[in-house]
Amino acid sequence: MSRLHTVRATIAEIAAHVGIEATPAISVPSETVEGLLGLVVFEKAGRRILRPMTWGFPRLTRDMRERGEEAGRIGLVADLTNPMWEQMVVDPRYRCLIVLTHFANPDGAPGAKTRTWFSVKNQPIVAWAGFCRNLMGDGPVYAGMTMEANSAIPPTNDRMPVLLDPHEYGRWLRGSIQDVIQFQFRPPFAPERMVVQQTEDSWRSKEPPPGTDAQQLLI
Repeated sequence: MSRLHTVRATIAEIAAHVGIEATPAISVPSETVEGLLGLVVFEKAGRRILRPMTWGFPRLTRDMRERGEEAGRIGLVADLTNPMWEQMVVDPRYRCLIVLTHFANPDGAPGAKTRTWFSVKNQPIVAWAGFCRNLMGDGPVYAGMTMEANSAIPPTNDRMPVLLDPHEYGRWLRGSIQDVIQFQFRPPFAPERMVVQQTEDSWRSKEPPPGTDAQQLLI
C-alpha cells in the first residue's frame, strides 16, 4: 500500500512505454498524494490515452455531512466486494494503468516519519493496476488496487500496489473480473526485483527519490 507515488520520466518516455502514438501536451506532476493529480492510461475505441486525473474517489458519509466535513478521498482498492467498487470493477471500461516510477511509504517513529521509496529493478516506468471514472461534479478520478506485500515492503506496510509487467497491460485493461481477482491474489513482484531507498527526508518534505531530478519533467 502507498499514499504517495511519483513519475521521474518524461511524457515522451511514458508514451513510448505504454504504446501511445500521439504524445499529449501535458506535464508530469512532481508527486502525487490523494487529492492531487497523477498520470493514468486508459483505453477508448482501441486506443490508449494518457491524461492527468485526481487520485482518490470522493467519499462523503452521512455522518461526515452532518458534522459539516468535506468529502474525503479513497485512493486504494483492497476489497473488491465493497459496494463502492463492486459495480465498477467488473467493467473493463473503468480499468486503467497508473503510471509511476517510484512509490513511497512512511517509515520510522510516529511524529518523525521519513520517506522510504520503492521501485522496480530494470523497469524505469511501472504500471499500477487501477480503476478510473469520470464523475459528474468531480471530474476524472482514479484508485489503485492493492495486494499482500512482498518481504521488501515491511515494516513500512503489509500491503503494496498491484504492479504489472508490460506484457500484462492489455490483459488488465481488457480482461474479465476473473482476471482482476487473479491479479490481486497472485504472488506479488519478488522482493529481489525491488529497489528500496530509505531516506532521512521528512514524510511531508516533498523531496524526490534519491538520484532523481527535483525539477518538474516536461515533454
